Amino acid sequence: MTTRLTVAQALVRFLAAQYTERDGVRQRLIGATWGIFGHGNVAGIGQALVEYADVMPYHQGRNEQAMVHAAVGYARQSGRLSTHAVTTSIGPGATNLVTGAALATINHLPVLLLPGDIFATRPADPVLQQLEVPYAGDVSVNDSLRPVSKYFDRITRPEALIPAALQAMRVLTDPVETGAVTLALPQDVQAEAYDWPEDFFAERTWVVRRPGADPTELAEAVRTIRQARRPLLIAGGGVHHSRAEGALAEFAETTGIPVASTQAGKGSLPYDHPQDVGGIGHTGTATADELARTADLVIGVGTRYTDFTTASGTLFAGPDVRFLNLNIAAYDGHKLAGMPLIADARSGLEELTEALEMHDHRVAPSYVTEYAEGKERWEQRVDACYEAGEPDLRPTQPQVLGALDAVVDESDVIINAAGSLPGDLHKLWRARSYDQYHLEYGYSCMGYEIPAAIGVKLAAPDRPVWALVGDGTYLMMPTEIVTAVQEGIAIKVLLVQNHGYASIGGLSEETGGERFGTAYRYRTGDGTFSGAPLPVDLAANAASLGMRVLRAKTVRDLRAALAEARAADTPTCVYVETETADTVSGAPEAQAWWDVPVAETATRASAVKARELYERHVSSRRRHL
Repeated sequence: MTTRLTVAQALVRFLAAQYTERDGVRQRLIGATWGIFGHGNVAGIGQALVEYADVMPYHQGRNEQAMVHAAVGYARQSGRLSTHAVTTSIGPGATNLVTGAALATINHLPVLLLPGDIFATRPADPVLQQLEVPYAGDVSVNDSLRPVSKYFDRITRPEALIPAALQAMRVLTDPVETGAVTLALPQDVQAEAYDWPEDFFAERTWVVRRPGADPTELAEAVRTIRQARRPLLIAGGGVHHSRAEGALAEFAETTGIPVASTQAGKGSLPYDHPQDVGGIGHTGTATADELARTADLVIGVGTRYTDFTTASGTLFAGPDVRFLNLNIAAYDGHKLAGMPLIADARSGLEELTEALEMHDHRVAPSYVTEYAEGKERWEQRVDACYEAGEPDLRPTQPQVLGALDAVVDESDVIINAAGSLPGDLHKLWRARSYDQYHLEYGYSCMGYEIPAAIGVKLAAPDRPVWALVGDGTYLMMPTEIVTAVQEGIAIKVLLVQNHGYASIGGLSEETGGERFGTAYRYRTGDGTFSGAPLPVDLAANAASLGMRVLRAKTVRDLRAALAEARAADTPTCVYVETETADTVSGAPEAQAWWDVPVAETATRASAVKARELYERHVSSRRRHL
């Protein structure tokens, strides 16, 4: 039996019938579709979404990149078991997807992209917005999505949709391969009718696997852990993706092994858990980084070992340090010449815990005392940073975080991605629940926070969701405030005004760049941007987009505004001005290095001095073999 539908109609019906299942819990794979319409999709996917509005919810976006961010935020909050689709027109609408696709793929988060494409039948050549490639007639701007997609196909014939759609679902639900999936849809093919087999529209459930460890690898891992005297576990984003937080807690409590976390893994243990020692690496805590320097075994669970985590290859300084990598992806399991334990994070941790319990294995009491005392010292530093000080003065950025910390509980979700906030948050934020801390630091994409907050709120409508943004990030992408207002999505935006790129300004100063081009200031007579701060009013801008805005000038104002915003049931922004971009934020300095190459030759004294310091640091880098 067949049903005659257009390609676009068939695709929407197919997507509405796809489900995931893990641990006996079943849910829709594609929860909704975001779309901005143009000539490349308005008569195809656009018409199909009208035709099947009863089975496929639709969200109207304002920026194509932001729509991807919203879908990614929804997917992460949903544990990668559900995501959204994003449809755009051809040309600039399609290429605006590239940044969002890169973010999704780098962070291993599923999103389905449905960009319109040029005519497959080529009735006119070129058509509006077509990129002409003289050496290849089958290339369009959508090919720019290939390197940032985990799966890409161009549907040039109706019947080609069937295998392509099935492959797309396979990749979206694969815990190893997931990321951005792109089905490019020529606008004429979208509207073409075809007789589809009814089985194509039957409900289909994609089981998300939890593979266990190979017995040989598991036995070797257990032996290695038992031999270690100073083991340290690093929890990465894979702990959250696997929902392995409970298994991690049991492992840590059974063995006494301390747990540090990457940006993606923070919150794997709550901050007050005895074995949690905070963030690791360049933006980590002094406690975790010192443990890393002296560790004889590093157990990486679900981590990619990025340069921030390894301090660009300088952090793990023990002469005989070894690595044991529990990861569902073999590619990551073999990093740093480590011993691989290829398995789902939860399954692998449960198996390790059971095996170590049989041997009654636990680290020495002196080691527990050492890291417990280090943890207490760091908490005292956090208290000092959060200390409100004079309530009628302008707050520092850490004091802003302290004020927010005082009003939230374990139900709140904190979202950030770029600027100086990730460093302060990784060091200072006290994560109370496994999904409270939502940092996108795989791509660290400015503009992610506000649309991602919308996606998170759609996935968790009963929870307070905060987008923490600096002025630089805000100016990148405030457009989805309009979407939040339109749909009554009660996100909270904490907008920190520090008049420029504070993080890069500090980095520029450290590396001999003299903060060039990092402040939002008027030009002065010498041509530099060192004049007065620009008179932009970002609070007024947010209000002009329909958001309720609360202005806070002092610490006292900020406390009251945050409490009011948290209780609000409409989109609300708290605007606060902190220190300028050329002032230290007040947070502890970096506890480990990060490699940003400095000019090898220069005449300016700042660059010469920075190069001398760089050479001292880089000399300590090692390759773990």
